[in-house]
Amino acid sequence: MRYPKFMSSSIAAYIAISIGVVLLYIVIFMNLMRYEGQHEYANLANAIYWVMASVTTVGYGDIVFQSMIGKIFSIIVMISGIPLFFGILITLVITPWFEKTMKLPLSVKVPKRYSDHIIVCGYNALVETLVEEFKEQNTSFVIVSEDEDALRMLSRKDIPCMYGDPSDEITLENANINSARFLIANQSDNENANIVLTARKVSDVRIIAVAEDASKIKYLKYAGADRVISPKLVLGRFFAKKAVDPFLGVLFGTTEFFDGCSIVEFPVYSKSALIGITLSQAQIHERTGATIIGLRKGGQLTFNIHPGDVIKDNTVILAVGSREQLQRLGKFTD
Repeated sequence: MRYPKFMSSSIAAYIAISIGVVLLYIVIFMNLMRYEGQHEYANLANAIYWVMASVTTVGYGDIVFQSMIGKIFSIIVMISGIPLFFGILITLVITPWFEKTMKLPLSVKVPKRYSDHIIVCGYNALVETLVEEFKEQNTSFVIVSEDEDALRMLSRKDIPCMYGDPSDEITLENANINSARFLIANQSDNENANIVLTARKVSDVRIIAVAEDASKIKYLKYAGADRVISPKLVLGRFFAKKAVDPFLGVLFGTTEFFDGCSIVEFPVYSKSALIGITLSQAQIHERTGATIIGLRKGGQLTFNIHPGDVIKDNTVILAVGSREQLQRLGKFTD
């Protein structure tokens, strides 16, 4: 089972603290045994044995304290052993096993009544933004992918999705391609070419392909795509506009990815409530619907962003979203 980075670090910290507590118990046990005069038990082997028996609540009773302080220590060890031992056991063993054995089968077909919908092949940050836009406009859609982890995450959020190879005819037919409004091919350039060829073979649906490499645009058009969009090319045009006129208004310098989905660069002003907090704490996507795809710090642009990045008064946020979402974000950066 793969955990998100923040969750993995939390688990690692929990395990480190638990080990530290166990080592502390071992030291205290040996000192208390010497205090009571039970020197035959005041060694590392017996200390580890007694602490593990107490922490796991087994408690064989062959080594016991006679003094009141020793008995109080025993109670503390036994009570704390429940979250220490069983917390680790449940998190690292039982939960992953349960999820692995009890996983519900993923959907491989949309209902027959599904029509006038959008088929999105693949899932990433750009699609995450589109999903928010589709929801706001009450647009029917389905995400098709072979990434089981991503699909299960989407299912938990009640986002329409189905498992399958988007370049396979049966998968596209199961997605009701012939009654769809249009299809978005949003995987690698080679995969998108196969998706476009297959989609064009089985349907005359309108196809939009996303190109990672701008030089592949013409080939995707040859394959049958009605429109090809290159995020890198769009970003290049956006920054070209900024270079010509770096004082463009917040929403006047937008560059459009898809209909209703644009990219904007927001300078964070000194009076903004975002100053001094991390991207995770800012909860920008949750509060505005916009997705952060890059940060400019001290004139340097980076797309390698992390939840722990701190927003400062010289930070510029590069965001993707609908006009309404970006306007909401603009209010936070002012």
